Amino acid sequence: MNEQEHEKVKLNILKKIKRTKADISYLNELTQPIAPENSLGRLTRMDAINNKSVNEATLRQAKSKLGQLEYALQRIEQKDKTFGQCSNCQDTIPLPRILLMPESDKCVKCAK
Repeated sequence: MNEQEHEKVKLNILKKIKRTKADISYLNELTQPIAPENSLGRLTRMDAINNKSVNEATLRQAKSKLGQLEYALQRIEQKDKTFGQCSNCQDTIPLPRILLMPESDKCVKCAK
């Protein structure tokens, strides 16, 4: 990876970290407890509880992705020679995949 690609990936990771932090903030609001005094009907209350559990799962995934993105940023800032190599087969991961999923350390073939 040349210096220009390196900088492009770094900026992309920073942008994704910012977006993921915003998503986490929003999801934290959606996963607040549902107060029992709210005048919701029985079915509406069940829907609200179901939506809350879906949002909690999404929140866990977003927090995991944030950790992976921060690790990828750390690796690229330290100019880790293995960044951009598949952790499974050691082949070079194509730049479009790195830009799409910088948190992934596997090529498309190995990620299946």
